[in-house]
Amino acid sequence: MNSTFLEQQEINSLTNKLRRGAQACALRAMCIEHKVRPDGSIAILRSHVLNVFGGEPAVERTKRQKEPGPNWAAI
Repeated sequence: MNSTFLEQQEINSLTNKLRRGAQACALRAMCIEHKVRPDGSIAILRSHVLNVFGGEPAVERTKRQKEPGPNWAAI
């Protein structure tokens, strides 16, 4: 279940809604970026949801470098 997009069951669980229109409204309220496909289903990138909720994959955490800043220990 490690696909690029959330499964329908995951979208239902995330939004606590069953109807697509209500799901889209809930996603907008949570600032979750999503697209509506031509068939009306909703596409949400798994990585976006992980980033929004602070659960980014370990690979992404290790890739990110420490932000430059003052060396407070040197003072």
